[in-house]
Amino acid sequence: MMAGMRAVVQRVDGARVVVDGETVGEIVGEGLCVLVGVTHDDTAEKAAQLARKLWSVRILQGEKSCSDTDAPLLVISQFTLYGDARKGRRPTWNAAAPGPVAEPLVDEVVDRLRALGAQVETGRFGADMKVSLTNDGPFTVLVEV
Repeated sequence: MMAGMRAVVQRVDGARVVVDGETVGEIVGEGLCVLVGVTHDDTAEKAAQLARKLWSVRILQGEKSCSDTDAPLLVISQFTLYGDARKGRRPTWNAAAPGPVAEPLVDEVVDRLRALGAQVETGRFGADMKVSLTNDGPFTVLVEV
């Protein structure tokens, strides 16, 4: 069975995403920058499960979670997390869900996080985004649900 939703989670000291010269999402201070990838068989329940994990994972300073410290999250859709570069020189994106499937599920992760009490900023789905961050540690983990 293929893994479900995938997220690269980075503990940051500030992060922002810019589209066409405009800052569309930004967090200041300690928080998490989360790149979310969606595959074909993901569901709203997988999105809810990922949101719960992101809210409670203890990777902030002092082994705290966002739920412990009210730290913000910057959530950005990232279809390239399902890129496959094992063959040839050009990755394939066959495992990445198409936009009409992926966008509502990324939105569901954000909605579920907000329902849990999280402060969430976002990128812009499908846009050419410039993401800048200060990785704190550095600390980066892969979360799959």
